[in-house]
Amino acid sequence: MFIGIAAALIAGTMLGLYALPGKYTSDFEEENKWSLFFVLTMFVVPLIATLTLMKGVGNIYSGIDSSILLTMIVSSFLWGVGVMMWGKAIDHIGLSLGFSLFIGTVILVGSVLPLGIAISKGQPLPSTPAMIAILSGIAIVLLGVLSNGRAGLTREADEVALKAAEDAKAENKESTQSKSYALGIFIAVFGGLLATGFNVAFTYGAGPLGDAVKANGNPGWMTAMAVMLPVFLSGGVVMTLYFLFQLSKKKAWGKFKTPAFGKNFILIFIMAFFHYAASAMYAFAADSLGANGPIVVYAIFNTTCLVVAVISGILTGEWTKASPAARRWLYTGLACMVIGVLVLAFGQTLDQAPAAANSSPIQQLVSHA
Repeated sequence: MFIGIAAALIAGTMLGLYALPGKYTSDFEEENKWSLFFVLTMFVVPLIATLTLMKGVGNIYSGIDSSILLTMIVSSFLWGVGVMMWGKAIDHIGLSLGFSLFIGTVILVGSVLPLGIAISKGQPLPSTPAMIAILSGIAIVLLGVLSNGRAGLTREADEVALKAAEDAKAENKESTQSKSYALGIFIAVFGGLLATGFNVAFTYGAGPLGDAVKANGNPGWMTAMAVMLPVFLSGGVVMTLYFLFQLSKKKAWGKFKTPAFGKNFILIFIMAFFHYAASAMYAFAADSLGANGPIVVYAIFNTTCLVVAVISGILTGEWTKASPAARRWLYTGLACMVIGVLVLAFGQTLDQAPAAANSSPIQQLVSHA
């Protein structure tokens, strides 16, 4: 049990910190940083990890039905756009808000989606106590998302007011900054909606790929890796096309020719490794804790990720110019999300048989990849 819990804590910490090294790159435009990151995290790291750790890779993918693979690819395109928007949101509004708004949205949709699927398929819904707990958790997380949005807008007003006291031209900059913050909040939330495409890909692919993974002598937790490879490769295509266009449009290709490239590459590779390894580590943690592992890890992973991301944003000075009111909104949002995640996890335990415990929670967790 200790190993599983430690793995969950490490996974949450890695995801919460993955974007932090990007703050210390130099001589790179936003497009340079994120294009290199997505090449590494969508292609290089997944291929190396899968081919190195997984047995019978060719056999695993050759047996999957083409219709399932097509569904996974289409869903992965949406996920790829969502993750790309996540990176843009972090640049607009920082680590604290970028993470909490994005992941809060993913948790919301990831919790509602299984209920919608059950209704559409005529499947029985959770019992009344479980439904009350799940809906309560969703409402609390939603309150956290709204609170964080308010924190961002309040922080924006604080920074504009401070600038107005220092610069007579602040009025012209106010509209630009206001647009940036509003756009950043929208990007984070909309990106979180699209990112749940991973849930769909996992729902369709986990069954057949999981059977193939085990048939080729691999442990069950590698099912997540088997799903992640086609999802990452497909999502990576979307990101590659987008950043090829952006690098050319902004004439940023020359920025790669900098003495700081070696340092930047190492920092961005750490970002890519943390981003990918967080999901693989989560899957290992869930498998290590047995029947209720996904439920326990769901709470540990999301709570750790949110707390680490917010704290790292604060420590790197994102909220230096924010008023106490803005910080209170931020802390309230974080508290609501943590409590909401715990309530959701509790609701999942109320009427789940051990055999069924590996479905919904693991889909929600893997969606953070």
